[in-house]
Amino acid sequence: MVRRIDGIDQNILRELQEDGRITNVELSKRVGISAPPCLRRVRSLEEDGIIRGYRALLDEKKLGFDLMAFAMVHLVSQAEADLSAFSEQVQRWPLVRSCWMLSGEVDFLLLCVAPDLRTFQNFVLELTGAPNVRNVKTALTLKQAKDAPVVPMEGAPHG
Repeated sequence: MVRRIDGIDQNILRELQEDGRITNVELSKRVGISAPPCLRRVRSLEEDGIIRGYRALLDEKKLGFDLMAFAMVHLVSQAEADLSAFSEQVQRWPLVRSCWMLSGEVDFLLLCVAPDLRTFQNFVLELTGAPNVRNVKTALTLKQAKDAPVVPMEGAPHG
């Protein structure tokens, strides 16, 4: 069942996406309600799984990961067990920042980071040799045009 999200909840979610470290008092001021009901709403959004967690967004380049690339993986078999096995393997590769299972010609799209090209090439060799992998195509990123790790709250459907 989808939870009903009203305008205040939308404002809370928008503010928390902008600044997950905001105090409840400041959050309540920004959304126009007092602190106790604001805290209750935040806790309810967390309990319902709408707010999945809080984390720091790190700058990979400042931490030495100068290369970012996509790897498009085509598997030999798309049987559920094989898809699940590959998904589990992806969890063990630290260079993979995110992974999506897709429909169409590519089975998985991996966003990867590496400190340098040699490290990424070694990872691609390991990826290509993984069980059930038919082929891997890669694309090195040149420049990021947008980085918005947020859900758009404007025009979001109300529950």
